Amino acid sequence: MPNANNDSHTLPSTNELSQAQRRAVSELLRVSPVADDLARRFREAGFTLALVGGSVRDALLGRLGNDLDFTTDARPEDVLKIVRPWADAVWEVGIAFGTVGCRKADFDIEVTTYRSEAYDRTSRKPEVSYGNSIEEDLVRRDFTVNAMAVVLPEKAFVDPHNGLEDLARRVLRTPGTPEESFSDDPLRMMRAARFAAQLDFEVAPEVVTAMNEMADRLEIVSAERIRDELNKLILSGHPRKGLRLLVDTRLARHVLPELPALRLERDEHHRHKDVYEHTLTVLDQAIDLEEDGPDLVLRLAALLHDIGKPKTRRFELDGRVSFHHHEVVGAKMTKARMTKLKYSNELVKDVSRLVELHLRFHGYGTGEWTDSAVRRYVRDAGPLLDRLHKLTRSDCTTRNKRKAQALSRAYDGLEERIARLQEQEELDAIRPDLDGNEIMQILDIGPGPQVGKAYKHMLEMRLEHGPLEREAAIALLKDWWAAQD
Repeated sequence: MPNANNDSHTLPSTNELSQAQRRAVSELLRVSPVADDLARRFREAGFTLALVGGSVRDALLGRLGNDLDFTTDARPEDVLKIVRPWADAVWEVGIAFGTVGCRKADFDIEVTTYRSEAYDRTSRKPEVSYGNSIEEDLVRRDFTVNAMAVVLPEKAFVDPHNGLEDLARRVLRTPGTPEESFSDDPLRMMRAARFAAQLDFEVAPEVVTAMNEMADRLEIVSAERIRDELNKLILSGHPRKGLRLLVDTRLARHVLPELPALRLERDEHHRHKDVYEHTLTVLDQAIDLEEDGPDLVLRLAALLHDIGKPKTRRFELDGRVSFHHHEVVGAKMTKARMTKLKYSNELVKDVSRLVELHLRFHGYGTGEWTDSAVRRYVRDAGPLLDRLHKLTRSDCTTRNKRKAQALSRAYDGLEERIARLQEQEELDAIRPDLDGNEIMQILDIGPGPQVGKAYKHMLEMRLEHGPLEREAAIALLKDWWAAQD
């Protein structure tokens, strides 16, 4: 790829540059049939087209997927005229911001007009104005590693801000000053933490300083945009790195204030570590237990499982620190925080439930639970049982190997008991031995509250005694009915 940048700069090493170039060439060859075809159509219409931003960065890293980002001097209405006859599908969701989306073969494509955008200091929405050159477009991008372009179809490399050098050094810098960049769009501060977590890059010191000084600017950004960035960070390969950056730069106070609050608390089981460090370790360990890719529910539950501790901390007379019922308080706090961040009701419910249940296993002790208690554990966890297994195992961060092994063996024993009971009793779909219609027929009553009470009683009998023969179930129901006023 010829370099259209006239600035000369020294790369960290020739080898790193050649590796990046080889990766980029390989990736660009893969997407060329579609990308070059589209570029020729733009050129025939009198416009230019360039692969840009994250697509170029990922090509250089050898991880370009099938989502392709392009930039052009064509205005959105001209872009629509060009892509409509060519694409398999076209959407205009982002057209107010200069972006036209389309699908061609296996590729999802976004074409954005050269632009610059800035936030009014009191507004949550960016003001969009179109630019006239690719250099003007690149300077408004968030980080130098995202401010590179490849002009198509000739494959001319444009890198006015030394993004390739920063990519080789694995560092995040802004094209202009970080203060100007973050003033234009405060969400870029969160993106710094997200990219650090996704790419395992370091953030330049001047960028960290600006994040710390300008953290309060995040207040003008909508909860939905903050939530989406937080999700990307949490689902990344190195979430601990991004979360630390959020906490250390005060951004977490505006996103997840419960997290930095844990730094001041001492964990009753691990006095050599505060709850904050314990939480990050639990998150790491939960990630290690994932089987089918990143699990947002599990990761959020691991991150939030102990947030009730600051509110429940008590100093006991014997010198110990207690956090009684922190799981109940934490579940309520989790629901409140996730609701404020506009998470879906289902996600709020699932994560809150895991936080509420994460200590239940510790009542298992030496394995002396009755079958009834095991059934209730499974019933209360419901479809979250597998995640609860993972969260509970992850919550053991003790350095005492003997204690850790004992806890692991105890949980192994509980899982084995659950498996045996599930095989015998179909625990996943526990229901009373008598359904509502049978209850009404046996008691000779019609629909109403008493049927619900009877059903609940029979469910308790099922949990307590396991599957019952029909005659025994009928006898228990009649005994209960006779005792009602």
